[in-house]
Amino acid sequence: MKNILVINAGSSSLKYQLIDIDSESVAAKGLCERIAIPGSVLSYKNNRGDKLEIKRDMKNHEDAIGMVLDVLVDKDVGVIPDMSAIAAVGHRVVHGGEIFSEPALIDDEVIKAIEACIPLGPLHNPANLMGIRGCRAVMPNVPMVAVFDTAWGQAMDKKTYMYGLAYDAYEKYGIRRYGFHGTSHNYVTGRALDMLGKGKEGVRVITCHLGNGSSVSCSVSGRCVDTSMGLTPLEGLPMGTRCGSIDPAIVPYMMDRAGMTAKEMDAYMNKKSGMLGISGESSDFRDLGEGAKNGDERCKLALEMFALAVKKFIGSYSAEMNGVDAIVFTAGVGENDREVRQMIASDMEYLGVVLDKEWNMNCPRGEEVEISAPESRVKLYVIPTDEEMAIARSTAALTTTK
Repeated sequence: MKNILVINAGSSSLKYQLIDIDSESVAAKGLCERIAIPGSVLSYKNNRGDKLEIKRDMKNHEDAIGMVLDVLVDKDVGVIPDMSAIAAVGHRVVHGGEIFSEPALIDDEVIKAIEACIPLGPLHNPANLMGIRGCRAVMPNVPMVAVFDTAWGQAMDKKTYMYGLAYDAYEKYGIRRYGFHGTSHNYVTGRALDMLGKGKEGVRVITCHLGNGSSVSCSVSGRCVDTSMGLTPLEGLPMGTRCGSIDPAIVPYMMDRAGMTAKEMDAYMNKKSGMLGISGESSDFRDLGEGAKNGDERCKLALEMFALAVKKFIGSYSAEMNGVDAIVFTAGVGENDREVRQMIASDMEYLGVVLDKEWNMNCPRGEEVEISAPESRVKLYVIPTDEEMAIARSTAALTTTK
């Protein structure tokens, strides 16, 4: 048994999973919340069904990691005999800029490079670094790997990732499209290629990572061709609370008309727009679906706008790749919201897409399933994403633990 500890650190939270990479099974997982905030709590669940909640102050991420390790080796609910059973640690890092196109074995130089990307990922990279430093302090001799959300998009051609701004915006400030959700897109693309069973050379896949944050990406031969998010996760689809792509002139216009500062406008686009702003009710697609069924026109409008935006990306990516062989739905909405999937996949017969509407509405949740009709030239799949497993695999590959 070779165990990989996967860490996804936020500014005041830390998600963790311990994965047996030989069997690719989860031995334990949980969450540390309210780090450096009064009322810290650790939740834990192991593969035997034991659950635990510990309320104890965590003054920093080092404290949080220490508590995670303590519960993993606990004599009653633990799943490993001691810390030496952890072969390596994999860290999710959101932004790797143009520096990282692949996962990287963490050393001092890699940490400096992640720090250099903070201007591009100011909300996420500092928190990711807290997790890395916390682990290094508690586990100084355990190899660690950084897996970057933006690495997937580094395969894009320059004509695809550049914006139509003066070229020095790219040269001086690194302004270009990077894309996010890359670990998820990479994972489900690989699974789709396996399910198609024809190798990967020349195979065209569109992946729809649909949740509170959403993006669409496309690939040929398993390499990213395009992706909907840009310099930041704000670009692309309208999301739970994000507006998605808009006319850029709206920004100064709204700032002038509403008297907003740049910071207020940023918050407006990221936290008060999207499904929440359109519906006026909720950012949760379950609430929107319920509202639409009960005759709420704005909830219905929000869902229709979202589905149309996804459909547009599918159409444009099909044109970009000269066709498509498979379309994948993943993440919370993509995996679970049958009505939204139907809204997106209906009326695309021109593209060779025919949804099995009855099976789509009745297929099991949480499983990899095909939802295309027999006559569909394009395969439609629902594939649950597993970013933690993807991180564990990358970590194992770099640390020769498998």
